Amino acid sequence: MMLSKDTLFAVSLFPYLGFLWFLTRSGQMPRLALIGFYGTLVFVAITIPAGIYAKVVLGEALANVDWLHGGAEVFLTLSNILLVLGFRQAVIEKQSSQQ
Repeated sequence: MMLSKDTLFAVSLFPYLGFLWFLTRSGQMPRLALIGFYGTLVFVAITIPAGIYAKVVLGEALANVDWLHGGAEVFLTLSNILLVLGFRQAVIEKQSSQQ
């Protein structure tokens, strides 16, 4: 039995939530990077209703509605920027503490 992409997407949320839980409890993650990982949940929370709106109201897949798809993707971009800045900051702090 093949899982649909929608089912696979929904099921993948549970391992990601577990990942976030362990990451948060470890206390090892740079704060800004951790916020970036949580921002991915915001992206998912925005993308699901945007996809439903695109399908129900506009009769299109989300990927075919540029303004709506781009608006949702902004949240993924912001999350990725926070991740990079958080890890960059951690590397700089580590390097400065070793000198």
